[in-house]
Amino acid sequence: MPAEPPTPKLKPCPVCRKPADPRFRPFCSARCRQVDLGRWLAGDYAIPAEEPLPDEDDEG
Repeated sequence: MPAEPPTPKLKPCPVCRKPADPRFRPFCSARCRQVDLGRWLAGDYAIPAEEPLPDEDDEG
């Protein structure tokens, strides 16, 4: 009989750290999903970046 693949372990909810619910993955509830969306829309999440230095060749 073939072995069943292991069930992937769900990470905790990124908002409240409770166990994630597969229905709302990766969150634990619809509320935490909405909180996360609100944070994105408010600009709370950002990726730091450095401004590129101007190339000398671009000054033409």
